[in-house]
Amino acid sequence: MDPKRELSSIDLSALVTELGRYEGAKVDKAYLYDDDLLRLKLRDFDHGRVELMIEVGDVKRAHAADPEHVADAPGRPPNFAKMLRNRLSGADFAGVTQYEFDRILTFEFEREDENTTLVAELFGQGNVAALDETGEVVGSLSTVRLKSRTVAPGAQYEYPASRLNPLDVSFDAFARHMDESDTDVVRTLATQLNLGGLYAEEVCTRAGVEKETPIDEADEDTYRAIHGALERIAERLRSGDIDPRVYEEPLEDSELDDADAEPGDRPVVDVTPFPLSEREGLPSVGFDSFNAAVDEYFYRLARDDAEEADAPADASASRPDFEEEIAKQERIIEQQRGAIEGFEEQAETERERAELVYAHYDLVDEVLSTIREARENDTSWEEIEETLAAGAERGIAAAEAVVDVDESEGTVTVELGENDLDVELDADDGVEVNADRLYREAKRIEEKKAGAEEAIESTRRELEAVEERKAEWEAADEDDGGPAGEDGGSDGDDEEYEVDWLSRSSIPIRSPDDWYERFRWFHTSTGYLVIGGRNADQNEELVKKYMGKHDRFFHTQAHGGPVTLLKAAGPSESADPVDFSEETLREAAQFAVSYSSDWKDGRGAGDAYMVEPDQVSKTPESGEYIEKGSFVIRGDRTYFEDVACRVAVGVQCEPVTRAIGGPPSAIADRAAARVTLEPGMYAQNDAAMMVYRRLKERFADQSFVRKVASADQLQEFLPPGGSEILD
Repeated sequence: MDPKRELSSIDLSALVTELGRYEGAKVDKAYLYDDDLLRLKLRDFDHGRVELMIEVGDVKRAHAADPEHVADAPGRPPNFAKMLRNRLSGADFAGVTQYEFDRILTFEFEREDENTTLVAELFGQGNVAALDETGEVVGSLSTVRLKSRTVAPGAQYEYPASRLNPLDVSFDAFARHMDESDTDVVRTLATQLNLGGLYAEEVCTRAGVEKETPIDEADEDTYRAIHGALERIAERLRSGDIDPRVYEEPLEDSELDDADAEPGDRPVVDVTPFPLSEREGLPSVGFDSFNAAVDEYFYRLARDDAEEADAPADASASRPDFEEEIAKQERIIEQQRGAIEGFEEQAETERERAELVYAHYDLVDEVLSTIREARENDTSWEEIEETLAAGAERGIAAAEAVVDVDESEGTVTVELGENDLDVELDADDGVEVNADRLYREAKRIEEKKAGAEEAIESTRRELEAVEERKAEWEAADEDDGGPAGEDGGSDGDDEEYEVDWLSRSSIPIRSPDDWYERFRWFHTSTGYLVIGGRNADQNEELVKKYMGKHDRFFHTQAHGGPVTLLKAAGPSESADPVDFSEETLREAAQFAVSYSSDWKDGRGAGDAYMVEPDQVSKTPESGEYIEKGSFVIRGDRTYFEDVACRVAVGVQCEPVTRAIGGPPSAIADRAAARVTLEPGMYAQNDAAMMVYRRLKERFADQSFVRKVASADQLQEFLPPGGSEILD
């Protein structure tokens, strides 16, 4: 059984009340571990030292931790931690809330000079954003720029679209949402009602309802039983009537041989605020508070993960678990197919709503006009609702169609069509505007479907790559009479090289100290150094100090590219004329194009040119001016047209250990693991985090990746602008 790695919405609901007990505690310092674990050290008059942990990586959690469970402070703090220290040191913790029923916690901190809000997004890619008093983002772990929302410094923070809260939904609304589904009860609860798989099954069990009952066979008694079970869970959470449990693996499923194993010896699998019927068969340990249970669970989960990583390899340990990886990719594809089907249904429903608005134009116009006229006459929403109810009793069709009036949102919901489909209308807008909004919503959902289709194609490519690696491994195994890299040896093939490094439980760190590392740089596939400027100052420095007479100077046709030098020798070495190969020149050109404005502007390719050093001058023509970092090029140029914007970023393991990046063909043979990118939608720091997580997953020694190729280090090799991962 796979252990839980993310807290659910119900878990967070139970935690919020307990975390509120630390209100008034003062913040001492902020720390950031591994780019995704935030630690706030606080002092509380009643509780003493309080360690607030917020993790948004592969593990997603937020709780107060026992100081004994907290790792030593990391080294020099990154910029995000520095910013939090400046804003939060000495601030009072003013409380925490859960945003609706989402996996989002909002922490408030107050200080005389400024207040700060921390929003922890414990879903999806995960994120932590710091907001000022106006709700503007001061800084965030990841930058999000999507059509639906933006989380970026200088922008107003936008919460994700609201989700239905199954714990406070009325019975009528609950029944309507259930009826909109075309699957069975448990799947509807998990997806449409936002409960997730485990709690959807738990609610069915508590309600005495068969989980796989088709929705079209569920009657009112079934709905009332389920709704009642939801209300009882909600009441337990509201009243604080909890009985926390940490669940462990059954002894027969673990690797323990001792039949008398004590609690705490077995690996953990789940933590819940109260006992679950769905977990009855598992050993469990009780706790006085849910926060203490959550802290213990994630502390032991980290310990279990570390022990698994350090476990001695058996005879087959050097062989990657291709079957598990293939099964994982197939599961992801199945989930993506389900998402696509869901988007199709949602888009079709929104389009149907828009068409119904036009089909019942007169009725909808009468409803909206009546409400607008009443509001212009200062009639309260309560009176409007009473008037509509009275009209419905008298048989007025427009009034009968109204099923809900929401004062807070300024909306009215009507039932239209033969199937009485709910349509929410903005009372301030006319029929056409409301219909257009519904059409636009259908289009927005279809765009999400297109994104999901692209994602499923990407996953299929990953699945094919795994299957190819498996086939190559098995072919090498047959040829060598044993697993590649063992007694059978290796023929130097790239895959065998990668597998050897990826499967090692410990990789020694051999840090380089090369003069060129403060610039952009890479080594060509033929071994020559290429360096580029990161800014105007470095462009000037490269030409004046580091350009040798036998080097080659590259630049892009597009404005805003780095000075790029293909070096014939090092800065203190004498050089002879070099006849660079076409492959070497193309790689240098691709480097120049990829780190230029071509990438930043989202172009898939660009043009570059090459000249000799003596063609580069800082002397302008008479009457002209040259900006800092720019140069005059005189004479003929060699052009490289339609060069693809592509970079690969990876981890090098020999002869030194470090992050590297550059043209994919140059990185392929140097990196033990790599990821290829092209211009895309993800901001630079988001893309760096995604690359880091992918690379870390490929190594058995994940601590090695954290040390030599953190997200900050990898970001140094990413072009400015948005990126998309290709493999």
